[in-house]
Amino acid sequence: MAFMLLAIIACVAVAYGDPTPTVLWHGMGDTCCLPFSMGRIKKMIEGKIPGIYVKSIEIGNNEIEDMFNSYLKNSNEQIDMVCAQLKADPKLANGYNAMGFSQGGQFWRAIAQRCPTPPMFNLVSVGGQHQGVFGFPRCPGGNETLCELVRELLNLGVYVSLVQNTLVQAEYWQDPLNEAEYRNKSVFLADINQENVKNASYKENLMKLKNFVMVKFLKDTMVQPKESEWFGFYKPGQDKETYTLQESPLYTEDWLGLKEMDAAGKLHFLTSDTDHLQFNDTFFNEQLIPFLK
Repeated sequence: MAFMLLAIIACVAVAYGDPTPTVLWHGMGDTCCLPFSMGRIKKMIEGKIPGIYVKSIEIGNNEIEDMFNSYLKNSNEQIDMVCAQLKADPKLANGYNAMGFSQGGQFWRAIAQRCPTPPMFNLVSVGGQHQGVFGFPRCPGGNETLCELVRELLNLGVYVSLVQNTLVQAEYWQDPLNEAEYRNKSVFLADINQENVKNASYKENLMKLKNFVMVKFLKDTMVQPKESEWFGFYKPGQDKETYTLQESPLYTEDWLGLKEMDAAGKLHFLTSDTDHLQFNDTFFNEQLIPFLK
């Protein structure tokens, strides 16, 4: 009788337990906790899902370091740091949902592929550039000094070792006019997209996701090309015509399991008819919040 009672109590605890935690990762030029950006997103989630634990990733010891590191901290080092943060947080031990904004989207995907513990259940990529970018049209966050440094480093040579290992944006830069150099010298994007060595664990780990949500901004003036937000990119040898995820070898040869995930209904392609990250509260609450519950 006592055993049955304990079993019933355990079932009730699971059914009415705390909501699955959500972990946020901001984009370039932003920080973990600005009240008008990630701080506001955190409050919106907490308002819609009572009792939820929301963590916002900070790279560094304070918000200033966090903002600088969004430009000048090697992406692979950031992935290692965040993996350690996740493992050290007891509130995430049973799993979490991830939401990434702009470059935070592809960083979360790298976490899903490289850092399977604790488990990530749903990945929501809001304007993430999963096939990288080929262009730096304007400055996010208003820090023109840092943006000018980024442009100078890109002009120095995006695949020069110093630049590749220092500048975050160079590490997900894909040059459709010189794909061989991209594949040979990219220290981050080419790896997580299985462009060279096919890492079986990347595919196995990504396929553990219950849902992979990708938001594309139809009037995006920041991401070039905006199709990258759905794994599309420029066709080889030029920078005008684009291909879709479904037309790419990444999908047709299923390097990451996306084809199988698509067939299983795990991929969700959403659009916002706005510029980069300029979604409204209605879109966020109706389209994204359901994947955090």
